[in-house]
Amino acid sequence: MSATYMTRQQQAVLSCVEDCPAGCTATQLTELLHSRGETVGLTTVYRQLEKLVQQGLVHKVVTQEGARYQFCRSHGAGEACLLIQCEKCGRMEHVACRELQQLYRHLQQEHQFRIDPRRTVFYGLCRQCSREETP
Repeated sequence: MSATYMTRQQQAVLSCVEDCPAGCTATQLTELLHSRGETVGLTTVYRQLEKLVQQGLVHKVVTQEGARYQFCRSHGAGEACLLIQCEKCGRMEHVACRELQQLYRHLQQEHQFRIDPRRTVFYGLCRQCSREETP
């Protein structure tokens, strides 16, 4: 399959992932697809998600509860990206930032370690939770 060609099922899965800015599980995607009239099974959703991850269109994050998938807004934009997750509220956000390129380049050149940005998550406190903790 070429990088530009997508099957109807793959487009439907990608559209659903895009509509879940906080990320979602394969089961949640399957339910959303069914609510949109798509007749697709969980196994097919997993298969399509893996293809989308390989193409760089979707982030896959393995959590204690299982894998979550999130649309990658920076795909093809030339920006490095990663995910950040709040340890308090659990909110996960996609971050695309040119400054990350320097970090990725440093890790590769100085430590011979290549980052997989679609599987990289930084943990901390989001803006809202940080404000709530400040007395």
